[in-house]
Amino acid sequence: MNPDDPRARRTRARLKAAVLELAARQELGSITMSALAQHAEVNRATVYLHYPDVDALVTDAMEDAVAAVARAAALCPLDAPRDRPPAPLAELFDHVAANATLYERMLGGQGSARFAARMRERLTVELAGRFAAGNRPSGFEDVPADVHAAYLAGALIGVITHCVCDGRPDAGAALAFWRLFRSPGPAR
Repeated sequence: MNPDDPRARRTRARLKAAVLELAARQELGSITMSALAQHAEVNRATVYLHYPDVDALVTDAMEDAVAAVARAAALCPLDAPRDRPPAPLAELFDHVAANATLYERMLGGQGSARFAARMRERLTVELAGRFAAGNRPSGFEDVPADVHAAYLAGALIGVITHCVCDGRPDAGAALAFWRLFRSPGPAR
């Protein structure tokens, strides 16, 4: 199968839409390949031709969201006031709030470990790139940039998970995360 074939792209698009629709209504663990095939109006064998399991499909379906989250995190200007989250971060938390059920299903206890890992990897790469370009919070010179990026990526995912699983994805979360992100390095 040629992944660039227009028919294959259309089928993957249908499968991605189907899994996101189903994930908005039910836990990921309860979504079967048969249900996906039926919802996408394709043969079950077709689903397996494109994806080995639901986790791989849902991770692929959320790739645009993961990229948007990573870009938003990397775009935050370091000179923004401590008491007001920068626009990209506020928009990120608005996006999470608007899609809270889906993020809860993806990051919660019955969620997708593959999705969480993919999100962490993308965030780490974006932040490490930003740090390599000289846009790193001060006070962390004694910490390797890649470790700092991984730490912040994990923290952001942790805050997002906390918010969606506790039913509180609001602007206060963006501000709290921003204050933590801007905090100075360890005391000397």
